[in-house]
Amino acid sequence: MDKEERKIINQGQEDEMEIYGYNLCRWKLAIVSLGVVCTGGFLLLLLYWMPEWRVKVTCVRAAVKDCEVVLLRTTDEFRTWFCAKIRFLSLETPPFSSSKSLVNKVSNGHAVHLTENLAEENRLEMNKYSQPQSQQIRYFTHHSMKYFWNDTLHNFDFLKGLDEGVSCTSIYEKHSAGLTKGMHAYRKLLYGVNEIAVKVPSVFKLLVKEVLNPFYIFQLFSVILWCTDEYYYYAIAIVIMSVVSIISSLYAIRKQYIMLHDMVAAHSTVRVSVCRVNEEIEEIFSTDLVPGDVMVIPLNGTVMPCDAVLINGTCIVNESMLTGESVPVTKTNLPNPSVDMKGTRDELYSPETHRRHTLFCGTTVIQTRFYTGELVKAIVVRTGFSTSKGQLVRSILYPKPTDFKLYRDAYLFLLCLVGVAAIGFIYTIINNILNEVEVGDIIIESLDIITITVPPALPAAMTAGIVYAQRRLKKVGIFCISPQRINICGQLNLICFDKTGTLTEDGLDLWGIQRVENARFLLPEEKVCSEMLVKSQFVACMATCHSLTKIEGVLSGDPLDLKMFEAIGWILEEATEEETALHNRIMPTVVRPPKQLLPESVPAGNQEMELFELPAVYEIGIVRQFPFSSALQRMCVVARVLGDRKMDAYMKGAPEVIAGLCKPETVPGDFEKVLEDYTKQGFRVIALAHRKLESKLTWHKVQNVGRDAIENNMDFMGLIIMQNKLKRETPAVLEDLHRASIRTVMVTGDNMLTAVSVARDCGMILPQDKVIIAEALPPKDGKVAKINWHYADTITQSNDSSAIDPEAIPIKLVHDNLEDLQVTRYHFAMNGKSFSVILEHFQELVPKLMLHGTVFARMAPDQKTQLVEALQNVDYYVGMCGDGANDCGALKRAHGGISLSELEASVASPFTSKTPSISCVPNLIREGRAALMTSFCVFKFMALYSIIQYFSVTLLYSILSNLGDFQFLFIDLAIILVVVFTNFFVVSVIMLYAFMLFIMLHPVDSIDQVLQIVCVPYQWRITMLIIILVNAFVSIAVEESLDWWGKCCLSWALNCRKKMPKAKYMYLAQELLVDPEWPPKPQTTTEAKALVKENGSCQIITIT
Repeated sequence: MDKEERKIINQGQEDEMEIYGYNLCRWKLAIVSLGVVCTGGFLLLLLYWMPEWRVKVTCVRAAVKDCEVVLLRTTDEFRTWFCAKIRFLSLETPPFSSSKSLVNKVSNGHAVHLTENLAEENRLEMNKYSQPQSQQIRYFTHHSMKYFWNDTLHNFDFLKGLDEGVSCTSIYEKHSAGLTKGMHAYRKLLYGVNEIAVKVPSVFKLLVKEVLNPFYIFQLFSVILWCTDEYYYYAIAIVIMSVVSIISSLYAIRKQYIMLHDMVAAHSTVRVSVCRVNEEIEEIFSTDLVPGDVMVIPLNGTVMPCDAVLINGTCIVNESMLTGESVPVTKTNLPNPSVDMKGTRDELYSPETHRRHTLFCGTTVIQTRFYTGELVKAIVVRTGFSTSKGQLVRSILYPKPTDFKLYRDAYLFLLCLVGVAAIGFIYTIINNILNEVEVGDIIIESLDIITITVPPALPAAMTAGIVYAQRRLKKVGIFCISPQRINICGQLNLICFDKTGTLTEDGLDLWGIQRVENARFLLPEEKVCSEMLVKSQFVACMATCHSLTKIEGVLSGDPLDLKMFEAIGWILEEATEEETALHNRIMPTVVRPPKQLLPESVPAGNQEMELFELPAVYEIGIVRQFPFSSALQRMCVVARVLGDRKMDAYMKGAPEVIAGLCKPETVPGDFEKVLEDYTKQGFRVIALAHRKLESKLTWHKVQNVGRDAIENNMDFMGLIIMQNKLKRETPAVLEDLHRASIRTVMVTGDNMLTAVSVARDCGMILPQDKVIIAEALPPKDGKVAKINWHYADTITQSNDSSAIDPEAIPIKLVHDNLEDLQVTRYHFAMNGKSFSVILEHFQELVPKLMLHGTVFARMAPDQKTQLVEALQNVDYYVGMCGDGANDCGALKRAHGGISLSELEASVASPFTSKTPSISCVPNLIREGRAALMTSFCVFKFMALYSIIQYFSVTLLYSILSNLGDFQFLFIDLAIILVVVFTNFFVVSVIMLYAFMLFIMLHPVDSIDQVLQIVCVPYQWRITMLIIILVNAFVSIAVEESLDWWGKCCLSWALNCRKKMPKAKYMYLAQELLVDPEWPPKPQTTTEAKALVKENGSCQIITIT
């Protein structure tokens, strides 16, 4: 194959595709047209269903750069084909360039991403995109995304904005000034209208698409055949059923389109203000926005029409549409590296990495904060379907096919039925020829055997269980945007749970504080709201280091921050618009204690303690906020006490992280022991730190300084101890899952020992179970990566916590007889850093750790996704239950993701529970198993029904007879539809048996006449009944005995062959049973030693 004929687009991404070039061939097209006429249009239908055939039979291969049509194939396991037509976009002369230079600038047809220099954008960038001697760009559209030809890459690529390849420095230096009107018009030509267009197809278009479904085409073929054979009643019944099915399907599809359109169209077109290069403010429609526009965020908030990075001011944003998390999020301006003291100039901007500075499309800006009368500005980075909301809508419009073994087996069985039908087809022709039947009857009867063998209602019947399960789930408050996943949820055998807000309550209660003075811990204190502490740096940190804001006069924000702020009893005041405009450099947020806490007189003896030289009015203004980051596990603020010359930096976060950023001499020597004591009791511990900033750090510099310049050389101030209680239903739900042999795993951002304690409290780790902590260290100073194995104590406290009994580690008792092997249960626990090191340097250990890993603490959002993938790699069917905020990636990656959100249709995961409780997990698994069993039984029932009818009709054909019209009608309507499509299976079967016994033993002339039943003597009917009962008894006895003997023989055969199970985790579990080196003993170290000669694998060396 010529390399020019095959390319890869979206390489390394989820939607990676192969692309092939084709040109239209006229003589092939003529032959195909003739074939369409000769086959009565059937060939056209076949080509409509098979896009790769359509392209291959009408086109010839061509180089991708010169082709007229592209053929696309996904590189995943589904290998789905798509085709698209190449189009041309004509470019006009940009206002800042001559027409002569345009030929060189717009000659190859492509615009992948914007350059950092606006004036040179066309000269440099567009040179890649055009073809010589032309002013047209070649592109095609696939799944609402445009792909342009790039001569530099020699491939098609989609249009990018400022979200890739643009540094944070250039965001400020080259893009913050805005666009000229000419450049804006030019970019709009390339990027198109900024809208997420969900077109609602017309009823006629939907009808044509639905009718051309292979199922309905087969139904149409059957109806025509039956009418020819004078089966009018049956044909009319099938037509009525098909019409009802089509109408209901059209109604459901159109309703979904309208709902999605309304959701997307809401606030999609608003008037926005943008800044131009000459500092002119222009008001335009949001549909006219392009990447590079500087958008002014209005004071009263707005719904974001695009993705934009904040460069000036602060915004309070509700991101519930994207994450399902209703707590408002504070967004601050992107740090300007050019004024940063450390100068991180080379950092590239990324919406995911810098999501705390990015306003995402579809989210609601509730309030804005600004300084010195400046406008709150944001640079547009992505528009249309490239935005986060656009990508979400694309995933709904074009869902990935569901890979499920049951469906694959169903299609394989249908192929087998087609083979059986072919045998019957040939038999019927031969039998009728031998009996000298007319040619017309031979054709009709031979084709009729195909419609009998292949049940056309099978696809619809198999979805019946899913439909009923979805209805039942909706009644218990679980909503689904991907119904096909309900069946997959029936096979879930491992559930990952987030901790805070999922297993435990959202709210945290302040248990107490433990301050540090002179690098020593003071005694724990319960009351924080006191006169003695009111002016301490500890309380000042609690008062300022948060992301709280007032929305309509009510304090709102993160629950932890709310509890912490309420505990000190301070007052938060925010500057109004008038105050900000009137005063220069007014603090946007001010906190102060209530007057009753302030002492009447203020001592002024000590000249060094500036804090106690303050006037009676004691206020602290928050100058700059660095929001909490899951990756960094901390947040920081810069504040200034009223009347103080120097500013203060306050920081709070994970104790291990905060201690590492503090001066070693300020951290108590027993820090780790004190922290361990609290975390073992299940408390959530937060550390505080403080430092005085240099006087040269002015207000203006603080607004642009990077957080790395602030968050170092801090003074450790102490710990806040929060109590996080288990939800009432958590232990019972986990016990139900354990009884059902479903593994449970905790994935949290909290401290490891706290997580282990909660895991023991909720029953995830039983009291007698052992916990092994894997502490992995990356390579350093020429030393290889290693894992230190520690034994985690039980909840019972020991005076000597460092004394570990080496014999207490779970040891497998090795016996000669494998069946007598006894194993003490053990669990692995690790933090996010260790997990990353193990993934990178200990690939051989990953499956073993996944088999018994139960607690994963301090996990960043991307690490949660990696954990789900690692569990799936050992063949677990993984469910994920979280609050939707930091778990979006894991919720989407899991086989069944459940978001605990109040939103009815949170797009953060396939399933959304309105009840914020994990009780939804057993409900989902239960309904999944019910739907799966229903689908499986319906599949067997329909297959058996078609085979029975096939043999019945074949035998009747042998005596030149057939079933009557009403007999077919009774079988397909009364027996099949009532049994398959009703929710009362047992009742339906009993009623059918009662009716058939009645007409057999007590025939009614009118019924016999309608059903064309021959009334045989009474003795014959009794004989038939006895034969039926004996046959039923023998069938049941044979089936039960076959099941029993089959299990016995199969287990015996498996034991003889020692065949290992198919699932990797089960295979691995059996291997580890006889591995004397696993699990690792406590106080040992496992080192990874890279071996170049053996595929770069690792040599595991255990050192005691």
